[in-house]
Amino acid sequence: MAAPLSPPPRRGRAGLRTSPRAWKPLGSGRSAPSAPFVYLARTQALISAGDTLVALALAGSLFFSISPDAARTQVAQYLLLTMAPFAVVAPLLGPWIDRAQGGRRSMVILSAAGRVALCILMIDDLDGLLLFPEALAVLVLAKGYSVARASLVPGLVRDESELVEGNARLILILGVSGFAAALPGLLVLEFLGAEWVLALAAVAFAGATVLALRIPATRVADRPPAPVEQAELRSRGVLLGASAMAFLRAVVGFLAFHLAFWYRGDDAPTWWFGVVLAASSLGSLLGAALAPPLRRAVREERILLGCLVVTTLAALGVLRMGGRPSGAVLALIVGVTAQAARLSFDAIVQRDAPDANYGRSFARFETRFQLAWVVGAAVPVLIHLPLAAGYAAVAVLAGVAAVSYATGHQVRASWLRRVLPGRRAAPASRPGPPRAPSPTP
Repeated sequence: MAAPLSPPPRRGRAGLRTSPRAWKPLGSGRSAPSAPFVYLARTQALISAGDTLVALALAGSLFFSISPDAARTQVAQYLLLTMAPFAVVAPLLGPWIDRAQGGRRSMVILSAAGRVALCILMIDDLDGLLLFPEALAVLVLAKGYSVARASLVPGLVRDESELVEGNARLILILGVSGFAAALPGLLVLEFLGAEWVLALAAVAFAGATVLALRIPATRVADRPPAPVEQAELRSRGVLLGASAMAFLRAVVGFLAFHLAFWYRGDDAPTWWFGVVLAASSLGSLLGAALAPPLRRAVREERILLGCLVVTTLAALGVLRMGGRPSGAVLALIVGVTAQAARLSFDAIVQRDAPDANYGRSFARFETRFQLAWVVGAAVPVLIHLPLAAGYAAVAVLAGVAAVSYATGHQVRASWLRRVLPGRRAAPASRPGPPRAPSPTP
């Protein structure tokens, strides 16, 4: 029998799974084809490519051959149903899946394999009403994968210092692979049709399923949350960051469906949807690339607040710009801010909740953020909005989030100055290795 790749991971401080020395650091620059993180990264690349191809295939489907009002009704019915898995199933099954050996890996495998079957079914249903529930089932599986991926990362890196880098690398892979799949997908859509694009997507998801089998079958949380973990995750700084991220995720969901229906109603050519999709993927790539150097220059809270402010100003800017190119511009900027903000929020949790089990915590936060995405997406599906009105809604959402986040931190700092006179208004850290002081802008 072949020897195992490495000994079982050990439970370390802050709920992380520390890895043996054979597991190379992410930044080592050495080839590590057997490292567990590499399998997750390759799975991410294929799943991102598959999602991009599915989105392009749907651009030439029944959605664009029936009236916008009929499409809106069908999508609204099934989009509302997508809230059920996150509102009911996730809270009930989440704790069990966290503690089951390989529970989150199983979610990744089922998400990829399920999308293989759905892509094959959609090939025959591109002109039928069954396309709507099948397409939205793909969406549900995609969101489930996002939750599983968020919880797997802490178990596949050596320590908490690699969490931000690991998350950033996965986001970079998502942006690069999605952007790379957009162009060939558009060519296949133009010359061969949506059926062949879905076939390519099925192949990508099948490859992701095979690679996901190589991800280690570890537990995310083998014990219930301790009181200190619960208290840290309910601190004001973490809750403020989570609220800001929920607003941003709602903006992302709102903008995606608002632009889809507006372009459909404007009789835009199919390639415009590819442009917007590529712009969003490129924005995610830029956001992941910019977040680490920004984090070295300023505190995470300032990055998160800056992302909200930039989103607000961008929505106001494209409001004056108008036209089809404005959608691609705003999708690009929102892609940057949403990804940079998410990496900053992860860093806030890692800094302010050192005793939390990050796998369990990130999975639960991701579930809440996906609920916010669904709520945001449902608004333009249920309510017909002109292009300018949608941009104004994005500006209002992001602006309210920015004001709430800024004022919330001012109240927190004022309270800390009263109860801790003469000390910095920063969260106390537990005993451990000395940390470098946080940079100031």
